[in-house]
Amino acid sequence: MSTVHQEKTGSSSYANVWIEGIKTVGLSLILALGIRTFVAEARYVPSGSMEPTIQPNDRLIIDKISYDFSSPHRGDIVVFNPTKTLGEDNYHEAFIKRVIGLPGEKVEVKNGQVDINGSPLKEKYIEAKPNYRWGPVIVPANSYLVLGDNRNNSFDSHYWGFVPRQNIIGKAVFRFFPFSSAGELNTPVYTSASIKN
Repeated sequence: MSTVHQEKTGSSSYANVWIEGIKTVGLSLILALGIRTFVAEARYVPSGSMEPTIQPNDRLIIDKISYDFSSPHRGDIVVFNPTKTLGEDNYHEAFIKRVIGLPGEKVEVKNGQVDINGSPLKEKYIEAKPNYRWGPVIVPANSYLVLGDNRNNSFDSHYWGFVPRQNIIGKAVFRFFPFSSAGELNTPVYTSASIKN
């Protein structure tokens, strides 16, 4: 004789549904926070300092893991926490700029262009040629010189100095809003030939 046991319905099964739901939500939150903390996160750009590459109100995805395996490259667009100098001036929000000078390089802005170790840097992404003179300076070890693409309207390294490596959060890699301009943020690949005349 075979028997069929009827599943009890009542408060215990109702409680199990709630426990499973809480576990699912909890796991989802842990995964989301883990991804945001260690892999990637979304960022909003409030200013025009990176025009024409990035427009005010653009939403970007920041890759937070690549720099665990490699160093920032010239041309990368990076998001970073304020430097000590910026913190002392009550800047607490993250900045976004383009890496221009690498550790140990001599950087100078003159005659409407950036020179790296005495050779002009070819830049097709800037809003306009810089209308100021700055440097020459040597980029310290484990630090980077960053400038906005909107050179004449950017609060960047030529005002407040260098970005220590440990301040860099990650690399801007993808624009997801507005939808009309969504896509990968292409960064130039610099070789020694693209710095010289």
